[in-house]
Amino acid sequence: MEYAISLLLIAASALFSGLTLGYFTLEPQSLKRRAKAGDRRAARILPLREQGNHLLTTLLLGNVAVNSALAIFLGSIASGVVAGVLATSIIFIFGEIIPQAVISRHALYFGAKAAPIVQLLMLLLRPFTWPIATILDRVLGQELPTVYSHSELMEIVAEHEASEHSAVDEDEKRIVHGALQFSHTTVREVMTSAEQVVMYDVGSRLDDALRENMDEHGYSRYPLYEGKRDNVVGLLYTKELITETTDVLLRDTEAYEDEIMQIRGDAKLDAVLKKMLTRRRHLAAVMSKNGQFVGVISLEDIIEEIIQEEIEDEDDEEREED
Repeated sequence: MEYAISLLLIAASALFSGLTLGYFTLEPQSLKRRAKAGDRRAARILPLREQGNHLLTTLLLGNVAVNSALAIFLGSIASGVVAGVLATSIIFIFGEIIPQAVISRHALYFGAKAAPIVQLLMLLLRPFTWPIATILDRVLGQELPTVYSHSELMEIVAEHEASEHSAVDEDEKRIVHGALQFSHTTVREVMTSAEQVVMYDVGSRLDDALRENMDEHGYSRYPLYEGKRDNVVGLLYTKELITETTDVLLRDTEAYEDEIMQIRGDAKLDAVLKKMLTRRRHLAAVMSKNGQFVGVISLEDIIEEIIQEEIEDEDDEEREED
């Protein structure tokens, strides 16, 4: 009889010890995310895990009580030093090390299976555990969720991409990294500098040479200036030039829009993206603090920064072939 009771107590000790470590390797925030994603195991564990100190005191009280009873029963089987060594060895190996090693690696599985038993124990032991748990809640406060920095999130995504057990691939990792970084990136870092911008004087005549020059560059929009390049006055939409007659001034064409969105070079890309989408603009002139034209940025530039890959359209391919 003593042997049977001892085996039951060892099993109970293993369960309490393993669940104590297993449950507390699962963060409430992580369980919430899993539960929202449809994980039933996480949904069963979450109500217990949200009662952190109550759960902890219940499991620890159960573990201490079982280990004390186990030592008493083992003492009836052996005596003296033998009983002490036997009790310590059995509790250490079978009641602590093995169950903690196993359950901590499969915390969701064992935690969900044991949830009804733990709920019952929390109810039965509440008169003893509730006062201690309440004091801990008052003194220590609520358990704080883990909040990651941008660099930590990027490292987590990289680790998932590198793992053979993850569904995150290289493209997804690249896009997530770009999305996390672009809110810290300024316009000046990704813009096309003024020296590289293809632009025309608004007073230029739309002759064959100008049409040919535009075709060579292959852009769908060109900034227009008046007098000097710093004086950007609008945009020219090349598709609208198809129906235009030759030798007309650019400012007199239907393709000319006498307004261009202007932004500062130190503006953050996330703010600029929101502004461009709100105003339905695909191109903006970048100005310095003193109003000097320093470059242009397109919606495509921002998207490329997010996806961390150059977008090649038909115009790009045509320019490469030329």
